[in-house]
Amino acid sequence: MKIGIVGCGMVGSASAFALVMRGVGREIVLVDLNRIRAEAEANDIYHAVPFAHPLTVRAGDYPDLAGARVVVIAAGAAQRPGEPRLQLLQRNAAVFAQVVPAILTHAPDAVLVVVSNPVDILTHMAAHFAAALGVPPARVLGSGTMLDTARFRALLGRHFGVDAQHVHAYVIGEHGDSEVLTWSQAAIAGLPLDEFSRVAGTGLTPEEKCQLDGNVRGAAYQIIAGKGATYYGIGSAVARLLDVLLHDQRAILTVSCRIAGVARLEGLTLSLPHLVGGRGAMTAIPLRLDAGEQQALDRSAGVLRAAIQELSLEPA
Repeated sequence: MKIGIVGCGMVGSASAFALVMRGVGREIVLVDLNRIRAEAEANDIYHAVPFAHPLTVRAGDYPDLAGARVVVIAAGAAQRPGEPRLQLLQRNAAVFAQVVPAILTHAPDAVLVVVSNPVDILTHMAAHFAAALGVPPARVLGSGTMLDTARFRALLGRHFGVDAQHVHAYVIGEHGDSEVLTWSQAAIAGLPLDEFSRVAGTGLTPEEKCQLDGNVRGAAYQIIAGKGATYYGIGSAVARLLDVLLHDQRAILTVSCRIAGVARLEGLTLSLPHLVGGRGAMTAIPLRLDAGEQQALDRSAGVLRAAIQELSLEPA
């Protein structure tokens, strides 16, 4: 099973390393404008194979993506000092207008996974350019709020002293400042948090809840302030997503995808829990939100709608 990764910066490289550590796929092809960087990253990661799983990792060009089942897009223009957001998005639109057709020319059946930021807008762009080549929106996914959801669950697990894998909670909407933590839907052992608190004897005060909410939203800012970028967490999220796609696992993941069939969100690209299988996002799953969460999701959708309209990439 061949996987392509376009863009060999820290996120693309960390994703490739996480795939090797997890044993996802059989062959990984790294593509970058800087071929020397791609070769260096491929060699460095390949040297970890004897300590992990028997994958092949190599550098290549777009023709080497032929036969890839999934291609990760970690490419994109970085923001220049003082550059307006719209100008950055326009430059990234020019990048994606070249990258997406180049991928699909050689790997026409691949599922595209966008991890570049701002991930929701760039996923919308990718789907826009892929649609011109006959690729349905369901085959173009963004990593969305997978990492935010993992952070939410990890911090809840730490607070209650429970393995995070047994915490069920979602972050939805934009991957960014307007994201929505769905406290009303959070549960441990099938119990809402308030009820689990009583059973376990571990409280969650309004102040603690506010602090935890802020820690989820501010996690990336804190990490970037300390080390310049985030990449291990998102690399692990990418490995999990690709494992689901390659093995048709039918997992529920908060990926970003063009929304269909959900009132008030139709045609937008943002994160909701999705049933994800071998061909991409199969079904968006709307949550039963409380009034405050619904208002917050409407605001988050408005942020993304305005950005899409600025770019003249109207929702389909």
